[in-house]
Amino acid sequence: MKMQGFIDQWGSIFYKAIEETFLMVTISLFFSVIIGVILAILLILTRPGQPLQNRFVYQFLNLLINIIRSIPFIILLFFMLPFTKFVVGVTIGVKGVILPLVVNAAPYIARLIESSLLDVNQGVIEAYRAMGIKTHQIIWNVMLREARPAIVLALTIATISLIGATAMAGLVGAGGLGDLAYKYGHLYYETDVMYVTVIFLVIIVQALQSLGNRLAERLKKD
Repeated sequence: MKMQGFIDQWGSIFYKAIEETFLMVTISLFFSVIIGVILAILLILTRPGQPLQNRFVYQFLNLLINIIRSIPFIILLFFMLPFTKFVVGVTIGVKGVILPLVVNAAPYIARLIESSLLDVNQGVIEAYRAMGIKTHQIIWNVMLREARPAIVLALTIATISLIGATAMAGLVGAGGLGDLAYKYGHLYYETDVMYVTVIFLVIIVQALQSLGNRLAERLKKD
């Protein structure tokens, strides 16, 4: 009876919060992966010793990524409010938090993918270069393919980090599970809401990590 009463009272609110969290994570992850992959490939191609090495471009991207990664998301979120307002037109709700989430996640994903690509056997890459295979073909058909298991694990970590970031985004009215836990669980002392939110997040994270691990293992066997 108590469980049914909780569902009747909070079910619709939880559903809305889950939907908002899902939208924030999927939309920001989509754009972050695109930007992150591009940045990672540029870092690989322009680093010293590579065919397209460019010290200026490499150092600039390296510095930019390090600067953004050094700023905690909650600070970046508030710091970007004027810029978000200028670009998007709003600073609250799902729409208002996508841009800060992408700016926060893209450099992180870029580093993870760069690390995955650097772990690819250099002997294999050199063999393809000796056969006259073009650089862009090596990137797409060799490095990214060989690094698929590591990239899957990297994206799993990034997705879980994004879920945590969306919770912090609730402080600026972005909605989602973080806003739900903060508003009702903390401010209104609805401890049941806090506990259920935490349990749900733990289940989601465990499920995502297990799925990522299994997919990575399957890709290793291909």
